Amino acid sequence: MKEMLNKIREPKTVSKKRATIYTLSIFIFGIALGIMSKWLDNIAFDDTIGWHRPIEVLDLGNFFSDIGIWLLLALMIAVFSASTVRAGINTFAFFAGTCVAYHAYTVLFSGFDPQSYMMIWYGITLFSPVLAVLCWYAKGKGIVPIILGMGIMAIITLSCFSIGLFYVDIKGILYILIYVASALVLYRDPKQLVAILIGGFLLAFLLNPLWPYH
Repeated sequence: MKEMLNKIREPKTVSKKRATIYTLSIFIFGIALGIMSKWLDNIAFDDTIGWHRPIEVLDLGNFFSDIGIWLLLALMIAVFSASTVRAGINTFAFFAGTCVAYHAYTVLFSGFDPQSYMMIWYGITLFSPVLAVLCWYAKGKGIVPIILGMGIMAIITLSCFSIGLFYVDIKGILYILIYVASALVLYRDPKQLVAILIGGFLLAFLLNPLWPYH
């Protein structure tokens, strides 16, 4: 089994010190994004303040409350990790830092405890290592990574577009960037890219009735 999996993608060896530093950095990055996300939720925009305008125009508060950006970041962390084990640990560390920081900021500075909402994200955090392993192998060689890539791009498509039976609407420019970035992260060669994009798009239509984030 190990030899078969290594043919799909072979893990790299990194020192424990380097791996620990990398994971700790990701955890801190998650904390920073969790705080920023909640801060964007709380900010009261003032049109007379210059730096408020681009945040309001881009609707960054809702953007960072949507699942798309978090899927992209988790995908990047998983794919660029050295191995499946590191991918699982790093992705878990990222979501753990984000969720704890967002939850703590809400309780301390927003004056309420969003327990039911956070339980969803804590559930995603617990399950994230499994998904991270699949994402890591999606960067490999052969038919299995193409199938995994189709599934990933289907989820990304559902996150970035509003899909109906006879229409596809773009949510915004930032979501286009998420879609393009996700495709670039998974890219190996032109044929593989075409396959995962077309397959992912068709699969998105099939999964759309089950997608909970409409």
